[in-house]
Formats: sequence, structure tokens, C-alpha cells
Amino acid sequence: MKKRIGILGLGGVGGYFGGLLAKAYQESEEIEIVFIARGATQQTIAENGLKIVTDDSEMIVHPKLVSNDPKEIGELDYLICATKTYDIEESLLSLQSCIVAKTVILPLYNGVDAPERIQKIFPHNDILHGCVYIISMITLPGTIRKMGFYEKLFFGSKTVSASKLEELQDILQQAKIESYLVENIEETVWEKFIFISALASTTSYLNQHIGEILDNADAMAVYVELLHEIDAVAKAKGLKLPEDIVNQTIVKLEKSPREATSSMHRDLLAGQNTEAISLTKFVFNEGMKYGVKTPLYEKITNVLLPENL
Repeated sequence: MKKRIGILGLGGVGGYFGGLLAKAYQESEEIEIVFIARGATQQTIAENGLKIVTDDSEMIVHPKLVSNDPKEIGELDYLICATKTYDIEESLLSLQSCIVAKTVILPLYNGVDAPERIQKIFPHNDILHGCVYIISMITLPGTIRKMGFYEKLFFGSKTVSASKLEELQDILQQAKIESYLVENIEETVWEKFIFISALASTTSYLNQHIGEILDNADAMAVYVELLHEIDAVAKAKGLKLPEDIVNQTIVKLEKSPREATSSMHRDLLAGQNTEAISLTKFVFNEGMKYGVKTPLYEKITNVLLPENL
């Protein structure tokens, strides 16, 4: 039986990793990659393929199927989700008939609350935890631009069978994806979340990209204060993160492309909906829940989400 893998959300993350999977399994009799997309993205990829541009290469991949029709998509063995966090419920409910008892769902969102939210919709399915380190974005419908060398995917689960996890790891690695099946996945996801939450909040609040933040002492002070606040929240939750997580995260920022910014900042500049609820307000809410003061997260939440005032 052919294993069928759906890629939901063909932005910087889903488009890039989905593209590598589609390229690797284009001629495969055992594995089929299905792109789930609509509108201009669906039309462009169906007609011209998905273009992936990196710092030193360019490729075009053609999935067997790109569709938004559940009947056409059919039942899935694996579903890799990489939409925006504000689309989680709506996008997954639209695929209800494709998500059957055997479907394993791998969320690759920016926030940390996705597995819990997905499990509420599909209480009997295996929901993994996952995160990626990559700087990539849509430049045109059907075109993904990846910047820099970061390209790591982490996933795991404390409840899903080892055979399912190892099967997925094999599928990813055969596609030359730098993927890691990790035991303490919740801590790994939170390490990424600390980086992306502070970065998204700082870039959006100050309207600055990474290079501008690194070059400005006041901007760096905002970033570092946010790191300390989110670290305190993580500790209060009982997560066992590295003692020097703040310094480790600063080093990650210093190694990032200076001209890059967060996807939340890009969405804000484009006048689009942002992930501020999942990336900024979530930390303030968790702080309230665990009795940890997060005054800077609260301040930025009120700037980015004035309707919360």
C-alpha cells in the first residue's frame, strides 16, 4: 500500500520541506506527496510546479497532486501542517474526511500550543510535536525563497509508537531533510519557541530586521528582556531547558542572516493577519497562569493586539 503524505500550508516551511519531499518521491511507487493549497498558489503550482530558490541554487518540483478538494486528496497516512497558527482549526476541519484513524499529524507551526489544539479536534489521532529552524518565505505564489544555512526539523512524541516515528524519520531522511527524532521533544519545541517568540515580538514591536536589532543596544535590550521573561515562564511550567538558554538564543540570533526578519513582522508590514496571539500574547497568558510577571510581553501584546486592551 502506498503511503500518502499531505502537506498543508505551502509557505516558507511547508513549501520548502514539502518541496524536498515531492522531489525525492516524484517517481516513487511507495510514497505519494500531496500538496494541499488553494487560490493562486494552487493554480501556479499545478501549472508550473513549485520553485525553491536558495542562496546558491534553484529547483522546480512537481507534486503528483495539488488540490484543495478533500474528495480528490483522499485518505492520508501522514499530514504535515505548516499554516499560520490562526488557521489551525479551520484548515484542519476542512480536511476532516482525509484525516482517518491511521493519520499521523505532524504540526510545524511557530507556536507551542498546536498539538493540544489539534488533539481537541481529533482526539483519537496520533499528534506529534515538531518544530523547524529555517528562514524561508513566499516571494511569489508558488515560489519559496530560503535564506542562510539553517534547515533543521525536529519531531517526536511520548505516546506515539516507535515504529511510526521511525517510519516518518526514514521518509524525511530519504528526502535529504536534516531531521531529528528526539525524545524530549517538548523542551526542543520550547527552545525554538523562545527564539521565535522573542524575535517575532521584537521585530514587530520595533519595526526592525535582525541586523538593525543586533546593531542597536536598546533594541537588543528589548530582545534580551523578552528572553528572560519567556525563560522564567518555561521554568515555572517545569520544562528542563539548558541553564544558559538565554545566551544560546542570542548566539542563534547572531548567526541568523542580518537582512532577515520574522514572518510575523513581514505579515504586519504587509497589513495581513499576524500570529501575535500565539507568539506574544500566549507568553503573557502563560505567565498569568503560572504567576510569572512578563511586563514587556504584556506591553508588546497591547501594542500588537490593541483590541485586547
